[in-house]
Amino acid sequence: MDSSPTWWILGAGALGRLFAARLTTTLSLHLIGRRAADSPLRYHAPSDATHEVDVARTTLATQALHTHARPALVVLATKSHATLSAVEELAAHVAPQTPLLSLQNGFSIQPRLTETWAGPVLCASTTEGAYVEGDAGVVHAGTGTTWVGDIHNAWPTLARDSVYWLNQAGFSAHHDAAIVQRLWHKLAINAAINPLVARYRIRNGQLRDQPFRRMVDTIIDEIGPLLEGESITPPLAGWHTLIWEVIAATANNRASMLQDVLAGRPTEREAILGPLLVAAKRQRRTAPTLEALYHDTPS
Repeated sequence: MDSSPTWWILGAGALGRLFAARLTTTLSLHLIGRRAADSPLRYHAPSDATHEVDVARTTLATQALHTHARPALVVLATKSHATLSAVEELAAHVAPQTPLLSLQNGFSIQPRLTETWAGPVLCASTTEGAYVEGDAGVVHAGTGTTWVGDIHNAWPTLARDSVYWLNQAGFSAHHDAAIVQRLWHKLAINAAINPLVARYRIRNGQLRDQPFRRMVDTIIDEIGPLLEGESITPPLAGWHTLIWEVIAATANNRASMLQDVLAGRPTEREAILGPLLVAAKRQRRTAPTLEALYHDTPS
């Protein structure tokens, strides 16, 4: 294993900043966004302490001028709907076989990347919670677990190497040979949380109050049979327990879709709810709650 590999993180939103702030302490890292910056990142830790972290914040155009710093891996921290165009731009600046690590929500972009990218494509499912604070800040709103694997379990050694560096940076990370199951579980969590908090502009924990609690339970009741129809094994404690535990653990978090709404950005409605509606159509099931949720969720 390389003693100090170079990683790029493409996308300087909440997760991109969070991963950059932690990983820059253990490896050579470049956070690539739309604008370069010399100022440090302000990392607001779960302990409520704030640290200034020196992170190389740059752009793809700037990176193109420094051919000595080719990445051993690129973490994709862009929104799902922006990922394909970002990867097309990235392709001009890295070797074709460069491994990618996808942090995207949903389960639509991961298969497409796996089919079209020449190199290995790892997928991550994470329950880490974060939101941006100003131009250079990130609030680590909730610690969680990150699972890494690839759709066909073709790159287990690469996945374990990635997990090693994530753990070195202080994350709780594990290899998962059945990452597809994990990604669908994360999709269920996102579908039950993100659209409601985005529509009503509330924090995750407020879903425990009425009338939102009843709404969440209704959504879960519809999601569970759909996922089982896709051969996704339900969690041991059941779908309701899984999702309510995440809501409790991220009670103070502003979910990513809410952050997008507040910032006037496009949301990941299609990535999060689209696969469920496609599954319903494939299975010839009615999904009235999810249909209404899709139409009521800002796009």
